[in-house]
Amino acid sequence: MGGLYADSWREPAILTCGLIAILSCVSTAFAHPLAPSLIRIKEYAPSQADVTWKTPKRNVPGSKLNPVLPDHCKPLSEPKLHERGRARIYTWRIDCGERGFSTASIGADGIAESRTDVVVHLELLDGRTYRSILTADEPRWSVPETQNNRDVFKNYARLGFEHIISGFDHLSLLFGLMLLVSLRRLLWVVTAFTVGHSITLALSALDVVRVQQGPVEILIALSIGVVAWEVVRFANAERTSFTRLPVMMAATFGLLHGLGFAGALRELGLPQGAIPLSLFSFNVGIEVGQLAFIALALVPVALVSASESWTRPFRIASAYVIGSLAFYWVFARALA
Repeated sequence: MGGLYADSWREPAILTCGLIAILSCVSTAFAHPLAPSLIRIKEYAPSQADVTWKTPKRNVPGSKLNPVLPDHCKPLSEPKLHERGRARIYTWRIDCGERGFSTASIGADGIAESRTDVVVHLELLDGRTYRSILTADEPRWSVPETQNNRDVFKNYARLGFEHIISGFDHLSLLFGLMLLVSLRRLLWVVTAFTVGHSITLALSALDVVRVQQGPVEILIALSIGVVAWEVVRFANAERTSFTRLPVMMAATFGLLHGLGFAGALRELGLPQGAIPLSLFSFNVGIEVGQLAFIALALVPVALVSASESWTRPFRIASAYVIGSLAFYWVFARALA
């Protein structure tokens, strides 16, 4: 009798704890901006340039992020505000006089409080293009004479890593995939997902394939809901599409999520003369972040999988968590 009573409350208790956990972490998941801010400076005449400051509408409460341009650069016009999607975009013109942009210092205030990075993109009249990332530790950047490939690789790999780690939607799908296969088949499923998103990331970032980002983000949220439903069916010992064709399903989801990765990369732009390297390093950063998350998630998954009595409740609780997030993302993105 005691065993039956224990079994009757164990699964609901685990499910309830899972839902409480997800509600407590939702605010954290959405508080971190998924895209960095951007300072774009494009020289249109000697020492004169168009400035674009792009920053997310949704900011961390109490934070104030502002660009810091070289002291010798004077504004030629007042900033104009444009709103596009989830971003605020300010544009104006500056004149940097005789000193121009050589060794100029560009930065941003409030990076630490905003919990985001700032990408700097500088295009000069002579064709030189520079990119750098401002962080809380390094909020200022001086324009170098030349930018080497190592800097390009480091900057774009970091962007890729931060995008996947702060992308709670992508991580939710990865965790769902881990719950649908055995540890022995996990390598093949993750590889298929990686190949899929690498293909569409490259094709979309290079403008070979063009899609509207809004519908793509909604479809990504729907794909996470599909995975959550598959996990529930799998936990109930039903034969699903994923259990029959796990590698093909993972590759299909990867193709869709690659379009989401490409949207983030397209917002930042690719440096002329280093497009293959920046695209490759961005993808490397995504893979490193993805593997780091899988390595951490393997611990609870492996521990639960070792106990038959806990495996099914854990899968169902996780599916409810993932499905609840997917439901929220679908409606939030549709309304946006």
